[in-house]
Amino acid sequence: MRRALAGLTTRGRSFVAAGATAIVCAFVLGERDLLRAGVLVLALPLLCTLAVSRTRYRLACARRLDPSRLPVGHEARVDLRMENVSRLPSGLLLVEDQVPYTLGGRARFVLDRIEPHGARELTYRIRSDVRGRYRVGPLVVRLADPFGMVELVRSFSLSDTLTVTPTIVPLPPGRLTGAWTGGGDSLARTVSSAGEDDVAPREYRHGDDLRRVHWRSTARRGELMVRREEQHWQSSGALFLDTRRIAHRGDGPGASFEQAVSITASVGVYLGRAGMGLRFVTDGGEALPHSVAFEGAFEGTLLDALAVVRTSDGRSLTPGLAALRGTMGHGREGDGLVVAVFGALDAEEARSVAAVRRGTATCVAILVDDDTATGDSANGGPAKDGPASRPAARLLRAAGWRVVTVRSATDLAGAWAVADQATEDLARDGARGPWEAGRRWEGASEAPPVKDSAGLWGGGSEAPPSEGGGRGLRKSGSEAPPSEGGGRGLRKSGSEAPPSEGGGRGLWEGV
Repeated sequence: MRRALAGLTTRGRSFVAAGATAIVCAFVLGERDLLRAGVLVLALPLLCTLAVSRTRYRLACARRLDPSRLPVGHEARVDLRMENVSRLPSGLLLVEDQVPYTLGGRARFVLDRIEPHGARELTYRIRSDVRGRYRVGPLVVRLADPFGMVELVRSFSLSDTLTVTPTIVPLPPGRLTGAWTGGGDSLARTVSSAGEDDVAPREYRHGDDLRRVHWRSTARRGELMVRREEQHWQSSGALFLDTRRIAHRGDGPGASFEQAVSITASVGVYLGRAGMGLRFVTDGGEALPHSVAFEGAFEGTLLDALAVVRTSDGRSLTPGLAALRGTMGHGREGDGLVVAVFGALDAEEARSVAAVRRGTATCVAILVDDDTATGDSANGGPAKDGPASRPAARLLRAAGWRVVTVRSATDLAGAWAVADQATEDLARDGARGPWEAGRRWEGASEAPPVKDSAGLWGGGSEAPPSEGGGRGLRKSGSEAPPSEGGGRGLRKSGSEAPPSEGGGRGLWEGV
């Protein structure tokens, strides 16, 4: 009863105060009529409180979110179903679903009456422009009397979670791949198609199909042996996100950190759907371990992690790069694809990142820089390096990284096509020798170039080729001009430097 009295509305409290005052005045003035009126005014809210507190409605609630995970800026539909499972009809019900302010206004409904074993369905929409994980619910039901004297609040315990993920940018199909790893019985022993004598058997396990029993090996070893399962091969790689607060600028949805998160999500979804097993690493270390892509769980796990990722107070990339080097080991496991998304990098940090690449691994660095030149981004092409990102981009390219610079996530599609084209050119030139394929002019090789009898420069030295007549071939997208001499100059790429001037014949080939 005390709880019910605490639920008196402003009208109910006013009636109680007026009735009590009238009763006191009636005793002081000796007015019986005033006493009767005071008792009536005081009794009305008390009777309403008693009626509402003794109400035993049995209500059931169900909620459905469609969808439960959605990108920023999209709407989700919430369906509520209220059911009266008691034998008595309900009175006036005020229903409110608890929704965070970020998802929109309050979801309030008024239900006049629900018949016994009847149900009412309610629908509303929510939307968020800020990524995150939000709690929807629980549902709150307010029971009120017809006079509005008292209002009791009863709450359900059921609640649901809405996950708002970063914006996903569609990427064009390409040939960026990583290391090939196996998911079958063994990486070293596989089933051969030459004949039964070459089959690599294993011992029988409970649940194996009896049709796979290898009788010859069974007779030889004296125990039941079966043929090995076919290998499942999968490409592997890693995603890296720089979450340091000092590396990003701005606040709100347009901040560089939000753009970096959106880029990471877009690349992760693209590679996961392409069948690549990935792991997610931040500057603080490994955030998500390696996941097998064909299980279909990595995309959702990655988006859930990126929905709640926040900037860190760390100032060093060392823990994250140390975790990233686990993917860049030696041998087959070390040739995976690494896609790293950075904010602002100084020269020392760029050198540390450049040292991560080993062997023939494909490494792509995406630099988010607000000061980048617009370039061809309006036409779908990548933006040019800005003053802040140009030194870091030069150092990473010199170490063999594919570097693209973007202003926002909307420029990612064009930048991704450029990175993929660079990989395709390297794969096409792979048969031309170690100096001509994969050794870029930016300094991928520490040794100086060597000139053959035909006048071909094949290395990635920082020094320019010799000047003078003859025929010189340059194999990169260096910013330095080609050799000068007599003749005509031919340029075959999108390098920023002008073609050779003067006599002779110069061929500039690059990425």
